[in-house]
Amino acid sequence: MKTIRYFNTEGCCLPAEHYMVPLDDRIKTIRELYIDRKKYFVINRGRQYGKTTMLVALAAALRTDFAVILMDFQLMSTTSFVEEPAFVTSFVSSLADLVAEDDDLADAIANEAYQKMTTLCEQQKLSMDEMFRCLSRICKAAKKPVILMIDEVDSASNNQVFIDFLAQLRGYYLARSRRPFFHSVILAGVYDIKNLKLKIRPNSEHQYNSPWNIAADFDVTMRFSSEQIQSMLNEYQTDHQTEMDIVQIANEIYQYTSGYPYLVSALCKIVDEKLSGCKSVWTREYIVEAVKILLGSRTTLFDSLTKHLSEFPEMKQMLYTMLFQGEQIAFNQYNHTIELACMFGYVIADGSTVRVANRIFEICLYNLFLSEEELANAMSHQAKQDKSQFLSNGRLDMVRVLEKFVQYFHDIYGENNEKFMEEQGRKIFLLYLRPIINGTGNYYIEAQTRDARRTDIIVDYAGEQFIIEMKIWRGREYNERGEKQLADYLNYFHLDKGYLLSFNFNQKKETGVKTITVGEKTIVEAVV
Repeated sequence: MKTIRYFNTEGCCLPAEHYMVPLDDRIKTIRELYIDRKKYFVINRGRQYGKTTMLVALAAALRTDFAVILMDFQLMSTTSFVEEPAFVTSFVSSLADLVAEDDDLADAIANEAYQKMTTLCEQQKLSMDEMFRCLSRICKAAKKPVILMIDEVDSASNNQVFIDFLAQLRGYYLARSRRPFFHSVILAGVYDIKNLKLKIRPNSEHQYNSPWNIAADFDVTMRFSSEQIQSMLNEYQTDHQTEMDIVQIANEIYQYTSGYPYLVSALCKIVDEKLSGCKSVWTREYIVEAVKILLGSRTTLFDSLTKHLSEFPEMKQMLYTMLFQGEQIAFNQYNHTIELACMFGYVIADGSTVRVANRIFEICLYNLFLSEEELANAMSHQAKQDKSQFLSNGRLDMVRVLEKFVQYFHDIYGENNEKFMEEQGRKIFLLYLRPIINGTGNYYIEAQTRDARRTDIIVDYAGEQFIIEMKIWRGREYNERGEKQLADYLNYFHLDKGYLLSFNFNQKKETGVKTITVGEKTIVEAVV
């Protein structure tokens, strides 16, 4: 019976069972740059970034030329990492299970040295030192070069015994010219080795004294490009005969995910399995709806994000100022807060600055930060009361939204100073807008144009798009340039009408809403 493939978001992806981006090019690169050069390295990426899928695919590709030991520390209990004897026993037992399951691996390494190690372990006479001596002898007698891969190394991250294990790997790596040992060692997890140690020894004396500083930097991208997403959709279309503009849909998925593997698969899975009518055609509207469904779901990835914001308040504050105040954060790999955010996959370096890794994370963070203030915010409360007056025949009346916002903002915040308006004004508008579109619409912030003075909001509601540019008033000439920028931006989205919200600190300002024409574009301008 032919296997019906599907989009997978739970665990390892397999080409025979799942629609997935081909990994051949990456595996070839890893082999050439790392395996053939006998490198030891760590694949540390954020949660659900395809690490396990990569390890499994890499192991399968290498088995012809190497004896591959692929372990998963998730399968070892917490007590296995507390004391050295328990760790040694669990490690050897895990290896024995792999040898028993894999005839090729058994043929390559189940030699006399291997038998001695398992016997010593059964007799409870095997220390960490002796285990490594046995592993060296196993590698020396093996029929093929031996590669050790360990997935989910985070499972051991709070225990000194694993640091000792890493130190032994380092020692044997440095002595490989005299003592045969693993050809390559690959560890995979969220935390890199330095930060594994940070979790155990947080004081500054030990923070940067890595037990495994022989690891090569792993620079192979694991994000999907738009072209790679296209290749996955091509396979889907071949199987399902859908009417899909593959280039457009792949680009739309990429715009929201920036190629984050789980998010790509999750959007495809939602469109395929949850949205009616999508068997015959995939459209941009389906992707927008899938984003809304995903953001409304409880996922382990978003749970991890929320947990990390609670655990690392400095990271939360950095993200908050980036999103609501448009602050440009200079990238510095030695800044611990930036390092953590990059390691978790929430931000990436973008030239000399840092930006949130993808649009879905941005929306998730905006929603989280806004929800923390929503209950106590007067503007949000007012928007909920007035929601019905902004809708007409299922369509959103954005002009009315801006008119009421100007009125309420003046009544509630009109006496606040310039600093308050500059820091809080744009957030207050989002607090006002979110309850109005919640349930039917969605929004995102255009990261490329956001700075301390300007923020562009793109609202999707019932198949319509609204572009709202929020600006801090810096004089009439600056405002006119903003109108021209918005008109150009509308061309990009193929829209004829846009909205400009200006926060004006001039005491003689004229508040209200008016309509102006810039070229062939209509702009509704609101001033508070």
